[in-house]
Amino acid sequence: MQEYEYEYAEFIYYTPGNLDREGQLWPVRAGRSLAKPNYRVGPKRIECYSLHFVYEGRVGLNYGDQHIELQKGDLFCLFPDQTYHYYIIPAEAPLQMNWLALDGSRVMPLLKLAGLVPEQPAAPGKVTSRVQAALERILGAMTRYEQWDPAVSLELEGQICELLAGLMPEAFPKVSPSPSGWVSQCMEFMNLHATEGITVQQVASLAGVHRSYFTSAFTSQVGVSPQKYIQSIRMGKAKRLLAETEATITEIALSLGYPNLYTFTRAFKSYYKSSPLHTRTAGDG
Repeated sequence: MQEYEYEYAEFIYYTPGNLDREGQLWPVRAGRSLAKPNYRVGPKRIECYSLHFVYEGRVGLNYGDQHIELQKGDLFCLFPDQTYHYYIIPAEAPLQMNWLALDGSRVMPLLKLAGLVPEQPAAPGKVTSRVQAALERILGAMTRYEQWDPAVSLELEGQICELLAGLMPEAFPKVSPSPSGWVSQCMEFMNLHATEGITVQQVASLAGVHRSYFTSAFTSQVGVSPQKYIQSIRMGKAKRLLAETEATITEIALSLGYPNLYTFTRAFKSYYKSSPLHTRTAGDG
């Protein structure tokens, strides 16, 4: 660490590359700080998001017309274009903080999930051993960084996500099932996984409701049963693959989650009243 007017500190810098910007999440700078008795910063504004992790001691934070006092195990975040002033509060242990500044369009939504917003920039008790370990890995990777490298970029993005995941609640509060809300989520799940052999029971479990209630509510809102909805997705993809690709009918059958050609052909004929081969030959798209 180098000595400065208010602290002993180590500063680590990072310059993002195209891969970082495509990921919309990257570090700007980071560091470690051991405060002197006259430690104070600001009032100031920054252009990125700066997370400060209190390892020892106590610190006071002023933001807007609010004031909060933090101690070991707490953290606070400085948000862009907000005025902050923070300073040491006398304590038995000297103030020691590590910090990490982030940028990118993904940062704000992720911080919000962790409960950090400009109106509430502090999070008591969040600096757990898991968070400390993730932060140390980030600082280590940034220290090793000499010139931009795609492997380092991906490593840092993963480590930052791990750090932010450690700040989020272990379980988000569950909302009472509401058909208008979970039916659309189930439809999205079915559209994504229909060719993977999912069952109606699996989708009902995702919604957190009994299968019979799920089937009734889904059918009422969508107009078809869950089973028929899944079938329509698979059949739609089957017809597209027959028309737009040169894949064999067996390949299409297995790609759509059918166990064999016979089962697929029977399902296709039942749905379209025509065999897959005839549909392809006739060019019936």
